[in-house]
Amino acid sequence: MRTARESGCGEQSRVNLGEHIVYVIDDDPALREALENLLASHRFDVKTFASPETYMAEAKRDIPGCLILDVQLPDINGLELQDRLGTETHPPIVFITGHGTISSSVRAMKAGAVDFLPKPFDEEAIIHAVETAIMRDREARRERAERVRLRERYRSLTPRERDVLPLIVEGLLNKQAAAKLGISIVTLQIHRSNVMRKMGAASFAELVRMAANLGIGPD
Repeated sequence: MRTARESGCGEQSRVNLGEHIVYVIDDDPALREALENLLASHRFDVKTFASPETYMAEAKRDIPGCLILDVQLPDINGLELQDRLGTETHPPIVFITGHGTISSSVRAMKAGAVDFLPKPFDEEAIIHAVETAIMRDREARRERAERVRLRERYRSLTPRERDVLPLIVEGLLNKQAAAKLGISIVTLQIHRSNVMRKMGAASFAELVRMAANLGIGPD
């Protein structure tokens, strides 16, 4: 692994990532130290672990992050750990390995890994992968927060307004939607206005996007 000076990297990461954390799981203490020093030189906050068990037991900070994970670990394969974490919300993974195969790299990437880097890895490559992972996690967090806000708005709708919403996003005319629900066009228009206001939609297109994010559509 090249030093930061040899690779021409500066002391600060090229991308302003805001508050973040990088977790490293590797049973090689020398590699953990090297990674910690490299990442710290680029202003990454780093936490290292010798095993998946200690990582799993750690209380995680609720900020964007990245998990650098060795494939070959004593107690559990890194790919198996990825599978285990698949049911949880966890930082995007960057795999490192000294004995990688095409099949293992394909498996890792299909399961959502950001990168699969061989040892010894290029410093520019690991820094770029970590930056990509943190930005991906930040975006995923933003999307999850948006879904929470949308669900709260959706819960503010009355039962009838919830009946109206999928008909609106289906593109039915007011008289068609009113007929389907057995209500007057005026009543339908009132419900439609309430749905737009409560959902905070500035346009029909925005309401369609919100409904799609909530998994709401025509029957």
